[in-house]
Amino acid sequence: MMNVEQRLTGILGKSISEADDRQLYSALMQLVQDQAGEQIRPVSGRKLYYISAEFLLGKLLSNNLINLNLYDEVKECLEKSGKSLAALEEIDSEPSLGNGGLGRLAACFLDSLATLNLPGDGVGLLYHCGLFRQKFENELQHEKPDFWLDNNGWVKRTDKAYPVMLAGRQYAARLCQIAVTGYNGRTNQLNLFDLESVDEGIIGDGISFPKDQIEKNLTLFLYPDDSDDAGRLLRLYQQYFMVSAGAQMILEECAARGCNYHDLADYAAIQINDTHPSMIIPELIRLLGEKGVGFDEAVEIVTNTCAYTNHTILSEALEKWPAGSLYRVVPHLMPIIDRLNQIARSRSSDASTAIIDGNGTVHMAHMDIHFTHSTNGVAYLHTEILKNSELANFNRLYPWKFNNKTNGVTFRRWLMACNPMLTKEIESRIGPGFKKDADELKNLLALQEDEAALQRFADIKAANKRALAKWMLETQGIEINPDAMFAIQAKRLHEYKRQQMNLLFLIHQYFEIKAGHLPPVPLVSIFGAKAAPAYTIAKDIIHALRVLSRVVAEDPAVSPWMQIAFVENYNVSAAEKMFPACDLSEQISLASKEASGTGNMKFMLNGAVTLGTMDGANVEIAQQVGGENIYIFGQSSDQVIRRYAAGDYCAREWYEGDPNIRRAIDFLLSDEMLRYGSRENLERLKNELIYKDWFQTLPDFNAYTIRKLQAMTDYAVNPVKWRRMCLVNIANAGFFSADRTIAEYNRDIWQLG
Repeated sequence: MMNVEQRLTGILGKSISEADDRQLYSALMQLVQDQAGEQIRPVSGRKLYYISAEFLLGKLLSNNLINLNLYDEVKECLEKSGKSLAALEEIDSEPSLGNGGLGRLAACFLDSLATLNLPGDGVGLLYHCGLFRQKFENELQHEKPDFWLDNNGWVKRTDKAYPVMLAGRQYAARLCQIAVTGYNGRTNQLNLFDLESVDEGIIGDGISFPKDQIEKNLTLFLYPDDSDDAGRLLRLYQQYFMVSAGAQMILEECAARGCNYHDLADYAAIQINDTHPSMIIPELIRLLGEKGVGFDEAVEIVTNTCAYTNHTILSEALEKWPAGSLYRVVPHLMPIIDRLNQIARSRSSDASTAIIDGNGTVHMAHMDIHFTHSTNGVAYLHTEILKNSELANFNRLYPWKFNNKTNGVTFRRWLMACNPMLTKEIESRIGPGFKKDADELKNLLALQEDEAALQRFADIKAANKRALAKWMLETQGIEINPDAMFAIQAKRLHEYKRQQMNLLFLIHQYFEIKAGHLPPVPLVSIFGAKAAPAYTIAKDIIHALRVLSRVVAEDPAVSPWMQIAFVENYNVSAAEKMFPACDLSEQISLASKEASGTGNMKFMLNGAVTLGTMDGANVEIAQQVGGENIYIFGQSSDQVIRRYAAGDYCAREWYEGDPNIRRAIDFLLSDEMLRYGSRENLERLKNELIYKDWFQTLPDFNAYTIRKLQAMTDYAVNPVKWRRMCLVNIANAGFFSADRTIAEYNRDIWQLG
């Protein structure tokens, strides 16, 4: 068998030293794809189709090299010829197919399916420009197209195309594929559908484009602005295009393996990831009807084939569509949805479980729960809230359907790829078994009293902080102090995640430092987040943080003690630099609002200590590490739910009654902030906090401040204790492996292979 050097030389047609970086990158892609092709395995029994609007993959070169056991050999081979794998990794463009946790989770799940040798493919859309590329101008977010496909060779177009009928007109959905490699496992596929008539030339200022030209815009952007009717209809067009093409592909593949359609559930398991793909239920029923399957039987088949993952309790994220909009886009589905609604109403006299309500609104989540065999939440707390509160009416109707599958992350990317120094150190202590079985990380607990080992882990953290500081200077033009404590809040910008509370804390600290009340350690607060284009308040929060960073940077009394850095265009590649360098992981969402979170798991795995509310998977992180190794604060989910039910929260009372809160909020319109900021944006945010504060920032502010300062004190005055906390977090991160999550899905829901 040829070694890597021989294979690369054969692809290049010349020596490695003679090739330039672009040629080497192309040769490595070919090497990976050839090797991945050798890992494709036949399917016997059930195959999973994981259908999702998002797949946030991250760069693929290094991840594939690791999964195929080629990374070390390739790196050594290149270095021997004076070449750098790191330089080739920079050429690799990140597929812009997702936004936040939903898409990153889907990517982790695909990796784990292949790693566990389970037959399971992804199904989604090939977005030409993704979500958007974030640019800051005058400290305001501006959206630019992300033309990621221009330099990406991982996407392979096939000769397969499926007819999709939209508003009475037929379109062709072209199947494109990205190979998904497993760690010492099989190769599966991510199936992405594209409309070849899409025209990137119609994009105007920023990411604006004519939303009614479906033949030119259908797969242009992920989550097009839905602040008007045309944008909302475009989302429906996208969703049906995805599920119709996906359903046709699934039936075709199953038939090729011997399925007679009546036994579809023996050949396919379909996981509906959030409500975006919900129309696959009536679409499969329609297609089965065309194959000669009767309606009632088709309903039963689809119910036994499909399962639904709920990712939120936020009502705005549980999709609801006016029936009129569906009649415009998918008129051929509405008779089926009407019949499904009749069945749902016949099962319960509770009108709140209807698919179509009295106002003619179609509730996608309701259809998912009625006509799938499983509904799962993604963290213990989230699932309990669904069962006992938000979806209690459905839980009473179908108690056997509800189950929990706590999310997980892919250790290969979030430890081995992004933190090789830590990976090497762990392997030297406990062996390589943790790469396949994350529970073996618990063996690190034997080092809790070994101060030399703790120091070694601390040295690695310090090196990663220096690396992040270097990257920040080179890519962001921001110089940060690597000897400070790094507190990082990196996630989608949404009020429930409460970046605004972090903002108020930083303003509070600004005043405290100016008054001579110095913190126990200098603090660097790092943010990474994109705000949805139409989410005005989220954009205002970004603006306020960016403006405050300038105010602080130019104040000689404050800047040695506090720095604020907001990373532009936060994505997986940036996250891979940030997670290994974090000291304090900010997971401060309002209790009961975050379904799970996965950033909390990645930070934990890389040796950060969590500062968080008892929300989402923070609850299970606390259970894993113990209360002494996490900083928990704030209201409980029960308190929050009771406060919402009572409707008695008045933000203005907190503003008027607490001088620290009032001082921090008032500073938003201070001369210092207005020197760099927009009065319109800052005033709108100030008014939002005083007169609304829907996600209860102010009641948790003081508890947050106290716990954060306690964490800073522990970090500064008791380094051995802090290092032990970091080690305990790493050692107990194994539970949050996506491999464990996928094994549970397969055991309880899919039964693949």
